[in-house]
Amino acid sequence: MRSSLVIVGAGPRGTGLLERIAANAAELYGDRELDVHLVDPHPPGGGRIWRHDQSPLLWMNSTAEDVTMFTDDSVEMAGPVRPGPTLADWAQQVRDGAVDVAPGLAEAAGALGPRDFAGRRLQSGYLEWVYARTVAELPPGITVHERRQRAVRVAGPRDGSQQVWLAGRPTPLVADLVVLTLGHLAAEPPPEQRALAAFAAEHGLTYLPPDFTADSELSGLRAGEPVLVRGMGLAFVDLMILLTEGRGGRYLTRPDGELAYLPSGEEPVLHVGSRRGVPYHSKIGYGWTGERPPLPRFFGPAEVDALLARPGGADFTRDVWPLIAKELGFAHYHRLFTAHPERTAVHWTDFEEKYAATDFGSAALQALVAASVPDPADRLDLEALDHPLDGVRFGSEAALQDGLRAYIQADLDRRHDPAYSPDQAVFLALLSVYGQLTRIGDRGPWWHGFFSYLASGPPGPRLRQLLALSRAGVVKFLGADVSVTADAESGRFRARSASLPGAEVTARALVEARLPEPSVVHSRDALLRGLYADGAAATPGGLLRVDAADGRVLDRSGRTHPRRFALGPHTDARASGAFTRPGTNAPSFRQNDATARTLLAFLARTTKDSHAADQ
Repeated sequence: MRSSLVIVGAGPRGTGLLERIAANAAELYGDRELDVHLVDPHPPGGGRIWRHDQSPLLWMNSTAEDVTMFTDDSVEMAGPVRPGPTLADWAQQVRDGAVDVAPGLAEAAGALGPRDFAGRRLQSGYLEWVYARTVAELPPGITVHERRQRAVRVAGPRDGSQQVWLAGRPTPLVADLVVLTLGHLAAEPPPEQRALAAFAAEHGLTYLPPDFTADSELSGLRAGEPVLVRGMGLAFVDLMILLTEGRGGRYLTRPDGELAYLPSGEEPVLHVGSRRGVPYHSKIGYGWTGERPPLPRFFGPAEVDALLARPGGADFTRDVWPLIAKELGFAHYHRLFTAHPERTAVHWTDFEEKYAATDFGSAALQALVAASVPDPADRLDLEALDHPLDGVRFGSEAALQDGLRAYIQADLDRRHDPAYSPDQAVFLALLSVYGQLTRIGDRGPWWHGFFSYLASGPPGPRLRQLLALSRAGVVKFLGADVSVTADAESGRFRARSASLPGAEVTARALVEARLPEPSVVHSRDALLRGLYADGAAATPGGLLRVDAADGRVLDRSGRTHPRRFALGPHTDARASGAFTRPGTNAPSFRQNDATARTLLAFLARTTKDSHAADQ
């Protein structure tokens, strides 16, 4: 009897799950037969976000050596390690002739160094190769069927076969188990965005809601006209590139080494701001040397166990954040004391003992740091990092532009100077913290934004381009705490910020430069909405509730569904990425392995029971 598994979502997460099925099948499933239906309207491997069909100007925001789809000895899992090449190693294999790719990708792979940032098209090629290798390594009894359609509904009883309905297909796929490995999805806009969209429609304006920038329709952003942009993260960086280089502009390096931008004349003028008013921090531009901080130290499995055991549940601000902050501080000061001892006033062992005995945010901790670290620039101030422009007021538009350029240049200098390597230690601590948080559930949008702001910023060259665009007048900074209103009198959008009181900018175009917040409750995806309508549980923030152990979907009474699973950013166990850095015990790899093993064990047991019933 052939079992059937449906995986909805063929991007990196679906591919990673399939890789773990291949790795665990010999142990848990033997030579039984299984049909795996991989459902996605986009090509497998890259899926929608990493598909080849997007601008060649768009980059990844991780270096090639920091991208892998394969497990290693750092991953804490029950299944076997199946090593494979990083993106950098794969590019070397392409150069050596061991891997065949399309001509355009071969040229890109030939120019890619380990510390370079690959274009997304090249990453698409890597992911497609990983998918093809994974399918080839499946046991003979497991067959993958690619379904290039959109899944719209899942039905079926808890104790019986599931039906997965596909758009345009008159009959459903019948499955023993269903796994959702969906990526970032569109969502119904909140009231403010609906009001802005209605205002734009009424006055003939352009309003672009949160979206994956490569899919946004940018033709309404006219040459020479002002465009208001809310958001200064990676979506803004993509927007900036598509509206400048993407419209024929180019960069040149002046004799003094400064980057200059030569406009094509087709660019709009981007007035950009956000809550913080500054871009995400630059990716760190140097490698790690020396001793790593021993992580986790203050936020590990034991602390998570204690939080989960609280009768009333754990509050993020009150219970979780102090432990996270203590962990980040530990990593920072461990690196400072071990790599730059000349900038400290006491021995590390003395500092560590006292640090361990103090609470985050306490006067005792502040006094300890002040007495032990003479230079304030060497102290970790998470509040100042999160609110870099708090209380900063500029006297003129020119002063605001100069001030923001100076801030960005200082960030670039620091992030490319190993004298500030405690910043890299904090980055490692953030990865460690994220790996622990998957067990706790939904942490709300602030934490994910803070993590991305510190740990998932743009490549340094992108910020150098931003500075060049600012000097050329193509980008103008609005500052912090930006507010946008619909001005009925002028029929335009109006933006103000706290950084330049009294000033305002009006425009006929407004872009929300960010992805939609993941939400089962407000998703535009029919399948997710149907799950929620059928009783699946959601967190207060709108994420699908799943069992942290293996991704089984929870209902509103807390029961796990034995036949429905979900992995990815729409769940409350979301990890930081479907692919990740080598050697970091990536939570997504741990989740993929646990889910794959649960699936295979269930299917093997079901097949055995069915066979016994037939005897």
